[in-house]
Amino acid sequence: MRYMGLDVGSRTVGVAVSDLLGWTAQGVEIIRINEDEGEFGMERLKELVKQYDVTDFVVGLPKNMNNSIGPRAEASQAYGELLKTTFALPVSFIDERLTTVEAERMLIDQANTSRKKRKKVIDKLAAVMILQNFLDREAIKKNQL
Repeated sequence: MRYMGLDVGSRTVGVAVSDLLGWTAQGVEIIRINEDEGEFGMERLKELVKQYDVTDFVVGLPKNMNNSIGPRAEASQAYGELLKTTFALPVSFIDERLTTVEAERMLIDQANTSRKKRKKVIDKLAAVMILQNFLDREAIKKNQL
């Protein structure tokens, strides 16, 4: 079983994949999209799904701080529906509040990365964090059974 984690924005989609055991997440790339023009990067995702033999998607759901669903979360849900239609694979959503902020802090504090370099990797790192949070949650569920 191999998961693909996605951090969906209006201009980019950060992509991460799990190892075959579903223990760790690794960043893959950032796909440029244009939500306004209906360009969602599905052709590149098809290549990656085939390359990594993906069986499931995990999409970050950017809820509001009060746990409500706003426009960005609705856009992520719509992207998830597009994934289901395009690939006929399961799609899970995971709360991703503050993952981009956390990723940026990590790049500043631990990697001392410049703003220009951060912009190039932030979405990929956020996708890694989204997927790793999901994998950790799933491992806890399995251990409780």
